[in-house]
Amino acid sequence: MKFLAITLIVHGPDPITGELKSTNARLREVVENAVLAEELGFDGFGVGERHERPFISSSPPVVLSHIAARTSAIRLFTAVTTLSLLDPVRAYEDYATLDHLSGGRLELIIGKGNGAAQAQLFHVTGEDQWDRNREGYELFRRLWREDRVTWSGRFRPSLTDAETWPRPLQRPVRVWHGSATSEESVELAALYGDPLFSANVSNPVEPYAELVRHYRERWEFHGHDPADALVGAGTAGYYATKNSQDAIETYRPIFNARLELFKKVGVTPVFHTLEDAIERSSILVGSPQQIIDKVHRYHERLGHEVMHLHADADGLTDKQHRTALELFQSDIAPVLRAEIPSRPFPRHEDSERSERSEPLGSRSPGSSRDERRP
Repeated sequence: MKFLAITLIVHGPDPITGELKSTNARLREVVENAVLAEELGFDGFGVGERHERPFISSSPPVVLSHIAARTSAIRLFTAVTTLSLLDPVRAYEDYATLDHLSGGRLELIIGKGNGAAQAQLFHVTGEDQWDRNREGYELFRRLWREDRVTWSGRFRPSLTDAETWPRPLQRPVRVWHGSATSEESVELAALYGDPLFSANVSNPVEPYAELVRHYRERWEFHGHDPADALVGAGTAGYYATKNSQDAIETYRPIFNARLELFKKVGVTPVFHTLEDAIERSSILVGSPQQIIDKVHRYHERLGHEVMHLHADADGLTDKQHRTALELFQSDIAPVLRAEIPSRPFPRHEDSERSERSEPLGSRSPGSSRDERRP
């Protein structure tokens, strides 16, 4: 199994202390968390895309470019790229440039996006967002594969023998399809033979397992080898200590603060207590062995090879956050890597050369390379 650390760059008060960091400090914290993730041995780091408060993740290519300059080996993910909102030509130019700057470490997770602000900012509605996502992806993948493109569609001006620059480093970049509740993303992934990343956050495992099952069925329907299907899955939170009692005691006020926030914004929680969430949701709180066992239970339902943890402290102190991530990499990840086989991530030869040469400024003081990463 492989592991990503992902942030949506929420910018709000600390759920325990109430402290609100400045925008500048919060963005710099994201970059430092990415450097830490590489130091500790995570396989990838992801940055979300949202266009409304309390998020400040409206520009993933910019954030990931800065992370690319501070790291040298970790894969860089979007989580997700909202192609329904973007001009696919402009998105291609941004991400092709980022892929070159990172030495071929980019992977994209695409999706339609959500939130009321997108209708106001981009004039994308619930009636056309899936069509926009599908059309945008169809053009985006052609731009990555073809030197000249002639194309026409509903939502942007047509192209005639158009060239886009720079031409890509990875030919092509790997694109995952983010899926929460709808079969539209699942169908698009299966049609094109792309991997699927299940959100697996807000509900019990059953609806996510059903979508993954549907993905595998449609994968075969479209003529792909069942052995080639690839699934990733998220988690709703993480905190581990050597014994479960300490983990639960520390995480309880964070979880309760989350419930209070739900009440304030009018969201009905699915899991009403931390114990209920530990039992029925994907949250990983407890001892290393309890977390290993739970990931195995989810893997039996989803068959996923890649899993994400939240990159942010989210109410934990900096020390608690780092210690928990260190424990994950020392006591949890090695067991799951050994017991749940996963295929290597793509590796571009320029990425391998960059690790050997390490251009000036590519590494931060005190960081270390994970030699195990394939």
